[in-house]
Amino acid sequence: MSSPARSQVAEPLDQTPLRLSLPERIGIGHASVNKCSFQQALYAIIGHARAGGPPAYVITPNAQHVVLLDTDIRLREIYREADLVVPDGVSLLLAARVFGDSFPERVPGVALFENLCGLAAENNLDVFLLGGRPGSADLAAAKLKSLFPKLKVQTYCPPYGFEKNELELQRIAAIIALARPALLFVALGAPKQEYWIYDYGRKLGATVCLGVGGSFEMVGGVVDRAPRWAQSIGCEWAYRLWKEPRRMWRRYLIGNLQFAWIVLQQALGIRS
Repeated sequence: MSSPARSQVAEPLDQTPLRLSLPERIGIGHASVNKCSFQQALYAIIGHARAGGPPAYVITPNAQHVVLLDTDIRLREIYREADLVVPDGVSLLLAARVFGDSFPERVPGVALFENLCGLAAENNLDVFLLGGRPGSADLAAAKLKSLFPKLKVQTYCPPYGFEKNELELQRIAAIIALARPALLFVALGAPKQEYWIYDYGRKLGATVCLGVGGSFEMVGGVVDRAPRWAQSIGCEWAYRLWKEPRRMWRRYLIGNLQFAWIVLQQALGIRS
């Protein structure tokens, strides 16, 4: 079984220090994912934020992202230019093993979000939470403030369909440009959050933008988190499917089969 190339895409000409700090990647489908540990990702991001480096953005893919990338050309370009792509889903770790390679460990987006906020508080760095279900960003901010009293955090939850409303897009841009956070966490779901970060977020003065999916709901207690034992064996998806079957069945049942087919094709060398 032949191993896939470490990176399946050309590197951008303009590379930030964050991108250069963790250069080794593993290609899974059309995703080129950094081969890094949780601590490496955490301190690379906070180091870039502390240094006030050029605007950078971070993506936290799981199996759903890899499936989306199979047909979404625009998302592929966004991935190609991302400064850091960390393996959020356990499925990515399993895929790497199929290819005869491995990631040091999983880098869960929600844990990255929480820990970065803790380090932001320690380093006097401003944080902004954009998106989530109505009220979830405020609940997450309150929870984080209780854990990290020195945290400086602002929030905004745009209305449904905001991406089609030019006035609302301008409003969001003005709010974030005024805040100029070191860390801008965007929880709009994939691929909407990646589209927004690429088109707007990275141009608003934030040092690092991060797409974090449903992290606000989990931290804020809107959505129950899987028990630690389920997290440790990579079965959070099964817990979420059990809790929200109508919302999650297509993503996890059909999506996981699509992901497995992509990985099998790549392992057999029959993918372009």
